[in-house]
Amino acid sequence: MIFGVLLKKNKKILLLGGSGNLGKAIIKSKFFKSLYYPSKKKLNLLDKSKIKKTLIKYKIDLVINCAAMARVLDCEKNPKKAFKINVDGTENLILQMKESEKYLKKKIKLVHLSSDAVYPGKKGNYKETDQLLPYNTYGWSKLFSEISVKTLKKYIIIRTKFFDKNKIRFNKSAIDTFSSRIEINELVKKIKFLLDRDFNGVINIGSERLSDYKAYKKYKISLKPCKRIEIIKNLQVVLPKDCSMNIRLLKKLKSRL
Repeated sequence: MIFGVLLKKNKKILLLGGSGNLGKAIIKSKFFKSLYYPSKKKLNLLDKSKIKKTLIKYKIDLVINCAAMARVLDCEKNPKKAFKINVDGTENLILQMKESEKYLKKKIKLVHLSSDAVYPGKKGNYKETDQLLPYNTYGWSKLFSEISVKTLKKYIIIRTKFFDKNKIRFNKSAIDTFSSRIEINELVKKIKFLLDRDFNGVINIGSERLSDYKAYKKYKISLKPCKRIEIIKNLQVVLPKDCSMNIRLLKKLKSRL
């Protein structure tokens, strides 16, 4: 098996959403060489011409798309804006990637950050091949963006839920809500791992099934335990009972090392 297929050949990478938490973690990691990360002002996914110009000018080989309207409450309050950014923006990116491929005479790979919110969030242990039925506006916007991504020849769709242990801005966490949330720096390592393996397709990236409270406690983050219903009442958003993911595919890839 050949490792570092993409990253060790000095491939040119375009990072979208570099000002967000995940984008900043990717930049800080130093894993990715020849990384171009324009600000939202310089490159907006709703501006088709700028996307194409950037892809061609920098002869991009790989796009990592972290750009999204991701705050669940904001998406619920303004679904039209959420779909414009998350769905229309992704469609614009895909179309311009395809146009640029003709000019550059090469395929451009896309790493697209999706979410565990595309799953129903009831039974947990969701596999990549399970039925998709989002439980909120954000999840629906990510599901429709996935459909566009799948029209490419080379792509990685990462379904995940992540957090930054250094940026926790709440003091309570549910003991009866379960997921496979992963710390942001661990997610960055997994992205690099998938690129090193030249993986193509859809994959769940997360930790073992844990309650939200225990997931944070694992990183010595001290929060008050509470019930799921309390958070639902306070935030007035849908909170899934169990959105944990089956990460067998990820483990299988690791076992081949």
